[in-house]
Amino acid sequence: MNILNTLAFLIFPYLALTTFVVGHLYRYLTNPYDWNSKSSELLDKESLKIGITIFHWGVILTLIGHAGGLLIPQSLFDEVGIDSQAHTKIALLTGFIVGAAALLGLVLLIWRRITKDRVLATTTLNDFVTLGLLLFVITTGLTNVVYGFFEHFDVLHSIAPWIRGIVTLTPDPTLMVKVPVRYKVHILSAVALIGFSPFSRLVHIWSVPLTYLVRRLIIFRRREASF
Repeated sequence: MNILNTLAFLIFPYLALTTFVVGHLYRYLTNPYDWNSKSSELLDKESLKIGITIFHWGVILTLIGHAGGLLIPQSLFDEVGIDSQAHTKIALLTGFIVGAAALLGLVLLIWRRITKDRVLATTTLNDFVTLGLLLFVITTGLTNVVYGFFEHFDVLHSIAPWIRGIVTLTPDPTLMVKVPVRYKVHILSAVALIGFSPFSRLVHIWSVPLTYLVRRLIIFRRREASF
C-alpha cells in the first residue's frame, strides 16, 4: 500500500506536471496554428451561448477557489479571523455553487455536441475523452462537496499541505494515506486531466483574452466617398 501511495501521490503528480509543461511548450513551438479550442460556434451558435458561459465561469471560479483554499496555509486565514471551521463552511458553500454551475454547463455542452448533427460530425475521439475526463473530475469533486455537508474530513491539514508540498518541491505522500478514497479518486483524475491537457483542445487555457479588459476602445467611423 505504501508503494502504491508513493506512486499515486508522489511519482504520478510530477509525471503529469512534467508532461503538462513540456507538452504545452512542444505543441506551441512545433504547431502554433493548432493552438486553439477548435470552436464549433460557426456550426451552431445559439445552442452554445448558455452552456459555454455557465461552464467557463464555473470552472474559472472553481480553480480560483482551489488555489485560494488549498495553496494558502490555514495559519494565514487564522490571522485574519477565519478559523478552519469557518474556512471549511465557506469552501463547501461556494464549492457547491460553482461546482454545480460547471457541471450544468458541461452537461449542456455535451448534450449539444451529441444532439446537433453538424457539431457531432466534427467531434473527434479526443474531444470525447476530454469531455469525459472533465465530467468525471467535476462530478467527483462535487460529490466530495456534498459529502462534506454531512461527513467532515479535515482537508485543510491533509490534502492542502500535500498539494503545497507538491508545488514547493517538498512532497510528503504520507499525508494522503488516510484520505478517503473519494478524495483520492478526484485528485488522481484531476492530475490525469492535467497530464492529458497538452494533447487536447484544453491548450486554449493559455489564450484567455485578458487583454480585452484593458485594451483601448475600437472606434469605427463612416468614411464618405469623395467624387
